[in-house]
Amino acid sequence: MPPAPARRKAGRHRGEGQWAAGHFTPLNGNEQTKKDDDGLNVRTRIETIYAHRGFESIDGADLRGRMRWWGLYTQRKPGISGGKTAVLEPEELDDEFFMLRVRIDGGRLTTEQLRVIGDISQEFARGTADITDRQNVQFHWIRIEDMPEIWRRLEGVGLSTTEACGDTPRVILGSPVAGIAADEIIDGTPAIEEINRRVVGNPAYSNLPRKFKTAVSGSPLLDVAHEINDVAFVGVEHPEHGPGFDVWVGGALSTNPKLGVRLGAWVPVEEVADVHEGVTGIFRDYGYRRLRNRARLKFLVADWGPEKFRQVLEDEYLGRKMLDGPAPKQPAQQWRDHIGVHEQKDGRYYVGFAPRVGRVDGTTLSKVADLAEAHGSGRVRTTVEQKMLVLDVEQDQVESLREGLEALDLTTRPSVFRRGTMACTGIEFCKLAIVETKGRGSWLIDELERRLPGFDQPVTINLNGCPNSCARIQVADIGLKGQLVTDASGNQVEGYQVHLGGSLGMEPGFGRKVRGLKVTAEELPDYIERVLRAFQAQREDGERFAQWAARADESDLK
Repeated sequence: MPPAPARRKAGRHRGEGQWAAGHFTPLNGNEQTKKDDDGLNVRTRIETIYAHRGFESIDGADLRGRMRWWGLYTQRKPGISGGKTAVLEPEELDDEFFMLRVRIDGGRLTTEQLRVIGDISQEFARGTADITDRQNVQFHWIRIEDMPEIWRRLEGVGLSTTEACGDTPRVILGSPVAGIAADEIIDGTPAIEEINRRVVGNPAYSNLPRKFKTAVSGSPLLDVAHEINDVAFVGVEHPEHGPGFDVWVGGALSTNPKLGVRLGAWVPVEEVADVHEGVTGIFRDYGYRRLRNRARLKFLVADWGPEKFRQVLEDEYLGRKMLDGPAPKQPAQQWRDHIGVHEQKDGRYYVGFAPRVGRVDGTTLSKVADLAEAHGSGRVRTTVEQKMLVLDVEQDQVESLREGLEALDLTTRPSVFRRGTMACTGIEFCKLAIVETKGRGSWLIDELERRLPGFDQPVTINLNGCPNSCARIQVADIGLKGQLVTDASGNQVEGYQVHLGGSLGMEPGFGRKVRGLKVTAEELPDYIERVLRAFQAQREDGERFAQWAARADESDLK
């Protein structure tokens, strides 16, 4: 644990509830709940009390607060319309079932672990097992009575739900091809493992101002959305010191999106965990705790700037200067999801496939584990695009594996629309959602494949059920933010605000909002077809959708 920071005045942010300024008195209910009891402690109550006495026995502060420290959220009670999301009290929205998030740091799974996930899904979660855009798996319909057995099975194969949610260090994103990619700059796996060992489940970091997201990748494809994480380590080649990592801080989306900024520092792989721990400590000590909507690290970074942030990190937490280093190079291609067949550096192959908007089930995941093992692999990976890979396949096994995956509707040759469409959980289970997303995303894929069968330009379409951007709407080519809109007959129906031309990796930036543009759910295929046909007709040679959307006339975007 880094040394405690020197106490000093926090200037104009003296009223922000910063611990480093000596402000330890909780300024809102969430901070009081965390002060009353560490969220990590709730597991004992789940195992000894709630699992035996049932849902009605759960203390409210545990139910809607501390249980998140173990990956548990109450899910949305069925039948409640989106118009009531912001109107009803939490207890009116709560169902007596839970979403359970399994953290999969670096997206790394063995086939044994995947099979256990599949078994838990079938036995305890009514078949649900969604792959998220943060490489996790999410179950639904979980009963509190079943949690001790679920934990026993997960932990028996080295999986965890510890701090999968809550004001904690969340899952550590990693390149799904770490250690195997032929073009890899550096393998970030040792850094991910050391970060996990130091901070996950550590009471020193279990009370942060808000959630804290980390990404580590040594891939030149920039395949972990590093620009929108609180702290990220991106593989670069230093001209004097060789391969290491460039450090980014302060990225996040939600209702006030900000791209991360470079600190201009290069760190070797063995020092990544030191720097990560220092950044986590800064967030804990200097982060704003007064208002929840200003409690993410991005607000502190915006106020301090990268120069001051680096100085505080070096002087108060690391006790040493970091080396200056180069920025990562722009990736050579737009797709960064590793879909298809690719040769590994050891001569074997990895095979990437595309579930529909991350929606799978336990039976399918168990069959994927069987297929992988039958084709010589004991390792699979999840990606930040809701996709999966099977690693370590011999060349003569590749086609047979592809055929087996196709039979499960897990194509390794997806259309642009199957490949590029993501969706958050949506109103089916999420208490924050206003509209449906998963089923609509799948329907949209089918419609666009039928209407635009020859469309071959990379394009991302992200559907989100509310303004919080779990599906990264601001950085998609076509980002769809769920809300209620008025249709042509004057009725209030499910619909979306449209963001156009966002991107990560290649010229990262947020999408353009077209004035007054809102589309009903039923109109989505018509609207997207119209925009993509305009893009096809007007695009210049080599022009990406995001570049066209930035210059297009507003009339062509409506």
